[in-house]
Parts: sequence; structure tokens; C-alpha cells
Amino acid sequence: MAGSGGEQLVRTRARLAALLADVSTGAVGAAGGRVAGVYLRSGTPGLLRLAVVAGLPGPLFRPWWRLHVGRPFPVADAYRLGVRVVLADAAETMRRYPQFAAGLPFPFGSVHVPVPGGSEPLGVLTVLRPAIADDTDEPLDQELLARLAEGLGAELLALAAGNPEAVVWDAEPLSVRPPASRSAQAVVGRFSWDPVTCAVRADDRLHALLGLRPGEFAGTDEALAAAVAPADADRILAALRETAGGKPPGAPLSLRAGDGTLRLLDLWPAPENAAAEPVGGVVVDPGPGAFADGAADLLPQGVFCLDRLGLVVYANEAAARLTGQERGRLLGRPVWEAMPWLTGPPYDDHLRGALLAPEPVHFHARRPAGADREQPGEGDWLAVSVHPGADLLTCTLVPASRMDAPVGPVTPVTPTGPVAETYLAGDAAGPSMAPAYRPIALAIALTDAVTARQVSAVVVQELLPAFGGGCLAIYVLQDRHLYLAWESGFPQGFLAPFEGTGLDARLPGVECLTTGRPLFFESMQQMAAAYPGMPLDAEEGARAFLPMIASGRPVGSCILGFDCRRSFSTEERTVLTALAGLIAHAMERAQRYDNEAALARGLQQALLPHRLSTHPRVETAGRYLPGTQGMDVGGDWYDVVEAGDGIALVIGDVQGHGVQAAATMGQLRSAVRAFALGDRPPDEVLSGTNRLLIDLDPGQFASCCYLRLDPATGRALVARAGHPPPLLRCPDGRTRLLDIPGGVVLGVDPLARYPVAELVLEPDAILALYTDGLVERPGADIDDGIAALRLALGRAGAAAGRRGGRSLAGVADRLTATARRAMDRPDDVALLLAARRSAARPRR
Repeated sequence: MAGSGGEQLVRTRARLAALLADVSTGAVGAAGGRVAGVYLRSGTPGLLRLAVVAGLPGPLFRPWWRLHVGRPFPVADAYRLGVRVVLADAAETMRRYPQFAAGLPFPFGSVHVPVPGGSEPLGVLTVLRPAIADDTDEPLDQELLARLAEGLGAELLALAAGNPEAVVWDAEPLSVRPPASRSAQAVVGRFSWDPVTCAVRADDRLHALLGLRPGEFAGTDEALAAAVAPADADRILAALRETAGGKPPGAPLSLRAGDGTLRLLDLWPAPENAAAEPVGGVVVDPGPGAFADGAADLLPQGVFCLDRLGLVVYANEAAARLTGQERGRLLGRPVWEAMPWLTGPPYDDHLRGALLAPEPVHFHARRPAGADREQPGEGDWLAVSVHPGADLLTCTLVPASRMDAPVGPVTPVTPTGPVAETYLAGDAAGPSMAPAYRPIALAIALTDAVTARQVSAVVVQELLPAFGGGCLAIYVLQDRHLYLAWESGFPQGFLAPFEGTGLDARLPGVECLTTGRPLFFESMQQMAAAYPGMPLDAEEGARAFLPMIASGRPVGSCILGFDCRRSFSTEERTVLTALAGLIAHAMERAQRYDNEAALARGLQQALLPHRLSTHPRVETAGRYLPGTQGMDVGGDWYDVVEAGDGIALVIGDVQGHGVQAAATMGQLRSAVRAFALGDRPPDEVLSGTNRLLIDLDPGQFASCCYLRLDPATGRALVARAGHPPPLLRCPDGRTRLLDIPGGVVLGVDPLARYPVAELVLEPDAILALYTDGLVERPGADIDDGIAALRLALGRAGAAAGRRGGRSLAGVADRLTATARRAMDRPDDVALLLAARRSAARPRR
């Protein structure tokens, strides 16, 4: 049974991969785009992962492989809000999503469509396309994209029926070649030949090029020659034997396939230590292009072409000479394998630009000396131009000695070890994969972070993925001691002994702050030697200790940890030190906000009622939750006041947040209480409070709902000033929104009038007054939020009734449970419930 389940999972994953490939390539055509991809939910809550990308090499999109749903990115908004996000051009992208625009600073538009999946989306279909300039541009078929997303959602739900984990994506994204814009394009297939056994091993691309399924290919040299060029089979076999003897052809063989189309065959001897596979080769179907007739072979400058997945599909002899490679070793390989010195920052940005934008890019690159170059020299600098095309990038190489030398200090990326493996696996021991835009992106992200917690969360989301870090800790300075503000990735409890460390301790986190100099350790052994006896959290890894200093004042320390041993280049040390300064300024600002928020919170708590006025025939319950974004505390309030022989129920919301809003709320609460104690009619209460607020002139306005209830009869008089209407749950379980006329908000019009409505509150009915923070969500209509609250009130009242008796406190807790669990509440929440008892009975 286990084996059967495993086979079923393999088939499901294969079906998922095929679905993703079909949808992404279909989306490229539907949107007239250049790149399309699908994000799916991952095994980590709140994290989306790129599952497929069509039209762009996956490694070039590495910074966007993972995306938190809470980040201000169009993909995250499309997923979180369940709405379509369309960005016409770079200007709109910068205006609405500056972090996204900073990461991909190229002139393009984009569209992001949620993939429906029941209660919440399963992922997001996203397409990058040329900016929409006028009506001549490729049309954007939004409805077709929506249908593609809906179809994908239905298929994913079907796959998930037997195993929900089958549609969770935690692997690297699939890279898919988009459909060609012309009838054919260059294709390269690779093979190896063993002259002893005559066996041929061909890759999947060669099978596709020859039109053969893997099972249809006999796997011999004769079968290969017949499939490549039947009329030239003898030439192919002779060339294979000569290459095995150490005499490869001087240039690629020009052959004709069975249908007469041109094919190129290039052969080379394998390394001496690979005797089992002494001949390697590639077959090239160049397709229609400038180099198909071999004209580019005669050009003095180097020319090579990349397809949209980064594979080298053509290279002339000059390109091979300038790159120090044999042409056969360039063809059919990803550019980061064939020319590793042309990848990594800043070259990845240049290649992304050529793939996403219509204009060519020009830059200088330095090919470092290697085993195939005896000594570096002036010729190591190359002037590179990349010309974009619908299906291919055409690249030219010219020695810099023929052109102007690079301007300014250009430092080449000189990776060590197998670059392709490092690049694909994100090995921290290799070169940094941090894009050059990271300081800009981090600075933009930090402008939206207000609290210390938000600053720390932004640092984790931006800094760790950028540099391949595995753990991070942020300490803030208070009273000459360091206290942990945030940690991620460290073993549980490891940092506890360092809490409250004084500035006289000999620890790297302390000394980097007191000296103002960052400390970098390439290995744990190096750090242990510098600080003997200090506890270590791992046996292997590297550490960076960064001082957080703002305007010359120490703020704290930032510790960045890596799982593997690694070195830090001069550029990385400079960037990390600069980023620590940005974090310091943001953290200092956040501490000021936190202090003011604490003051506002204390004022709010002092002004809210500690207990509600009671009546033997009326039960009440109130709840208040502060917002968790911005200044935390707003101006929401509720109150229950004795009003003659009845009681007054009040709820209100002052515009804004912070100390000023809390102070204004206190003044309004006092005014309403004074009018209520005098048993004034509801319209007079609101009119008098309105004039008072205008006279105070705090520059704020407020909404309010005031209800005067006669507990004996249930008769209630209600007036509201720009406030959401109350909800009523009847004794039979029906719930309805009370249609009560209202006036304008308080503090705007001194002559405003507030009409009064009358209703009857039956015994055991529940009346709900609330503020908009309980029903309003970004991107959603407030009416939908009120409708959801109405349904929740019906369910909560029924649950309380089933348990015998009614506890309004329990109902209030259930109605605010979702808001209480939310990590980010953009507004504060107030709720006031009231119910008449059918007869006087002791309070519980």
C-alpha cells in the first residue's frame, strides 16, 4: 500500500507540473507578456513560493522565489485580498508598490490574478508584460487570464482532494520555455558517445529536437547519425571516430536533416579522466535567424545567443576565443555554467533588464584568469551588449581595449567553486546573491514599518533572503544594556543568557556597538578563537555583527548568521554596514512611536469605563481592541450611562490614532455622559456634542451612535452621527441590520440635525453596537463586513442559547475572536452588546 501511495504522489506531482507549465505559457499569450509564473502556498504559513516561471531563467528570479503574504507586493495583495491587481506601467508600479518597482526597475507592466480555492486562494497567476503605451500595444485579455486562473484552481482542488499536501509547493520553481513567436527557434541538444560500446546518451532536448520519444531512440551512434542527417550519416560516424582519436573537426559540421533544414554538429574529446565517455557533442537546430547561414561566424566581434531560459544556443568562434572556451562547451549550457563570470550581481540585473525591457543594455565585464588563461591582462575586460528579442537574446563581446575603459571602480564578481551549483543551491559559501537594489528595497520597506516589531519583521524578510542568511537577532540598547527585540533561526533558548548584557561585557555584539565597527567572522572557529569561552550555537557557519548607530547615537546591534563557512567581500561588508545604519534609524523612530503609543494606551485605558452601569433588567458587555499598525491606539470608545429611569448605550469613533485621538475621545465621552445623565433626548445629545467638538476645534471629527433604552418596556430611541447602524438578533434567532436614519459625523456642521428612530428591544434579543474596525477590511466593501458580523451574531447567540442561559460576555468574545487573533489590525475595535432579561433575576 505504501508503494502504491508513493506512486500516486509521483503521478500527482507530475500532473501538477504539467498544469503549471500549461497555465504559465498560456498566460504569456493571453497577456501579450514576456514572463509568467504561478505562486502557490508553501508548507510555511503565510509564505508563497514561486512554483513555475515561463520566459525567464529561474535563477535570475531567485530574489522573488519566496514571498510573505503580508508584504506590500502586488502578488501578496492579490492573494490576501482575493482581487485582481493590474499595473499598466512602471510609473503606476512605483506609485502603488515601490518595493516591487525598486527590485525590478525596468519599464514593464504586470497583472496578478488570484487562483481561487474555496475560502482562500490557492495561489496567484502573475504576468510581466511591456508597459501599455497606446492602443497599438498587445491587448491584455484579463478575462482569459481570469479563466486560466479559475481553471487552474479547479484542477488544483481536484488534485488536493486525495492529498491536500500535493498542491503545496516547497521546491525550486520549474523553468518553462514560452511558446515561440515565430515558426521555429534555435534548439540545442547534447549527447555523449562511447566508442567502445557505440552507446549514445542523449538529453531530453536532443530527443525533442530529433522528434523522438526516449523509448524510440536505439541509443547507438548509427541511430544518432540517421536521426540527425540521414544523407550525411557517414560523415557523422567518421567525425565521431576522428574525435575519439584526438582529432575533432576544426569547425561545426553543417548538415541537412531529412526535411532539408540546416543542422549543426559540434564534437569534442571528453577530459582524460572520463574515459568511459570520451566524446561529447551537441546538435543545433538554429532556426530562422541572423546566424542560420553562418554569417555571424565571420564577424570579428564575439556573438552568442541565449534563449529565454538562459541556454547558449549559438556562439561564433570569436565568442569562444574571447571567453576562453571551446565552442562546443558553450552550446546547450546555461549561461551561468558556460560563462560563470557573467552572472551574479550586477550582471543578473542587466540580463533581467534585457529579458523584461525592449531596449538593449550595455556594460563591462571582466573574465577572471583561469586554468585556460595563462595570465590576466587588458583583454580580460570585455564590453558586453545584450539586444533583446522575442525569443532570443543576442549578445556581443568586444575587448575593452578597443573601446573606452570602464568608468569608475568596477569590481568583478569572481566566484569560487562550481558557480552553477552555488547559484542554484544558494550555497552561502559562494558569492553573495544579494541584488544591488537591496539597500533601496530595504529603505523603502522600512518607511512603512512603524513599531519595533514591524521594523524587525521587515529586516527578516529583506535581509536574510538577500544574503542567504540562516539566522538573525536584533538587540536594542536601553539603560546601557542590550535587550533582544527580535530573533529568527537561532536554537530555542540559546540567546536567553545574553538578555540584558551590559556594555562592559566582552562579546562581539557589544564590542561592535561600543567601537562602532562591524565584526565579520568567516567561520565559527575564527569567532571562538577571538572570543574564547563564548557559547556557540553551531559548529559550522559564519557570523556578521553590525552596529546599529543613528546620527552618531548607539541604538543596538544586528547579528546575521550563516549556516556554512563563507567569506565577506569588501562590497558585502560595505552594504551590510550601510543596511545596519538604515535599520538603526528605523528602530530609533520605532522606539519613539512605541513610547508615544504607550502614553496613548495609558490615556485610553484611563478613559474607557472600568465597569459598565448596571440595571436589573439589562445585561451589557463591552470589548475594546487597539490596532496593531501605526500608533496602536485610536479614538474608539463605548459607554453605558444611567439616564433617568432608563439607560443610555453609547459607542463612538474619533478619527485618527495616538495621543490626540485618545484625548479627544475622553472629551467627547465626558460630554455625552453629561448630556445622558440629564436624560436629554438622543438628538439633543448628539447636537450638543457636535457643537462642543466644533468649539474645541481639535482638527478631528467623530462618529457616534446613541441609544436611550427603557428597560421596563423595551422601547428605545436611537440617533446616529455617521456611525454604522446597529445589529439586532431577535429571540427566534433571526438577525437584521436596523434601518436607522443618520446625520453627518460630529465636528463638521454646527447646524447638523440628527433624526431619531424608535424600536422595541424584546426580552432575550441582543443589540450590537460596533465601530468600523470590526467590519472593515482593506480592499473589501464595508457592507460585506457588516453582513459577516450579522451572521456571526446569529451563530454566537445560538451557541450561547444551546448551553443554557446567555452570557453576553461569551458572545462578545466570539464576535471579536478573529480580530483578537489577527497579527495586524489596521484600526482599533470597539463592541457593545445589550440584552433585556425576560424577568428580573440575579446577575451571573
